[in-house]
Amino acid sequence: MSPTQAAPAFFLAVVVILVVCRLVCALAVRLGQPPVVGEMISGVLLGPSLLGLLLPGVQEALFPDEVRTLLYLGGQIGLVIYMFGAGYEFRMGALRDGRKTVAAVSAAGTVVPLALGVAVAILGGTWVGILKPGVSPAVSAAFVGVALAITAFPMLARIITERGLGGTRFGSLALACGALDDVLAWILLAVVLGMHAGSAGPIALAVGGAVLFVLLVWLVVRRILVHALRSPRLSDDHRLLVTAMILFAAAWFTDVVGLYAVFGAFVIGLAFPRGAAADAVLARIMPIGRVVFLPLFFTYSGLNTRFALLADPNLLLFALVCVVVAVAGKLGASWGAARLAGEPAPVAVRIGVLVNARGLMQLIALNVGLAAGIVSPALFTVLVLVALVTTVMTAPVLSLLDRRDARRYAGRDLPEFLLSTGT
Repeated sequence: MSPTQAAPAFFLAVVVILVVCRLVCALAVRLGQPPVVGEMISGVLLGPSLLGLLLPGVQEALFPDEVRTLLYLGGQIGLVIYMFGAGYEFRMGALRDGRKTVAAVSAAGTVVPLALGVAVAILGGTWVGILKPGVSPAVSAAFVGVALAITAFPMLARIITERGLGGTRFGSLALACGALDDVLAWILLAVVLGMHAGSAGPIALAVGGAVLFVLLVWLVVRRILVHALRSPRLSDDHRLLVTAMILFAAAWFTDVVGLYAVFGAFVIGLAFPRGAAADAVLARIMPIGRVVFLPLFFTYSGLNTRFALLADPNLLLFALVCVVVAVAGKLGASWGAARLAGEPAPVAVRIGVLVNARGLMQLIALNVGLAAGIVSPALFTVLVLVALVTTVMTAPVLSLLDRRDARRYAGRDLPEFLLSTGT
């Protein structure tokens, strides 16, 4: 397929993706789920799990290999813009408030699922042959551990914002824990990729590149952004242009050093000056990334997901074991750590429920592993199922907890720790 043939095919694929995403998202919202859940499900529906099963010719015509490449590139743009917004929404003060809880929950919520993931991967390798041939079992097991340790921080931010939880103590703490969890997970992912390459070079490059990048952002880039946003000589268009150039340069650098574009975008969002001019830039750049380009990433992930593989009873049983292990490891460990850090039970359980969602971030990690040749199609499908289940369960469980506490405190005010950040 030539570029002139690929272009109209890509445009048609984008139209189909956006229509399906809007329809499924509308249904997801009616069922009490955040829109990102609908986007995740849409990607799976357009892949071989449904469209490819019912209408394989249509699916192949819509998404040939040349179009899949373009979908990947478009999806990366959506991810970069989306993570930039997630970093902008995050407040560093949340890391300072409740430092003991944040440190305890992040440590437990990373180490426990990591260890359980390694164990379940070893089990799956001997039980159902889940590991990819030619890849070291240690690398595959470590990758599964990292995938289960990830928190869907962008989706976490969306749930907290959409449910009005930003002013609650557990909302602020969960955001801080989710951010720290993902930083640790990306570093661990770099270590796994270094193990796969059989060299310490990628690890050193990732760690050294991360340190250099953060220093550059805080010492140089932030000053450029402050000047651009405050200068009366620059129009809104120029501010948007400067932001886009810096954002994509950061994505390029972190991709090259092995931390991946999403990390660079998130750090730029953290460093982005707050104020009316910044809000105007976000208002112009975020909708196109979130509404148009991000669904392309979910569809690209869905094209690599083959739920028909779960027709194998052993693989299905293994997938269910992974879901249970993922929930017990993340939710259970985070809840226990929060309680040991002195948080009240209602706060601790809500923190555990929120950080348990894997969603978008696990899909990103899975695509990284797929591109690196670490993940087999069966393992990819199993871990996508984990991402879906742990994401879909978040909103209903939070609603269940709210109803429980509404009955418990009927006729009385809710405790202060459920209403304020404690700051």
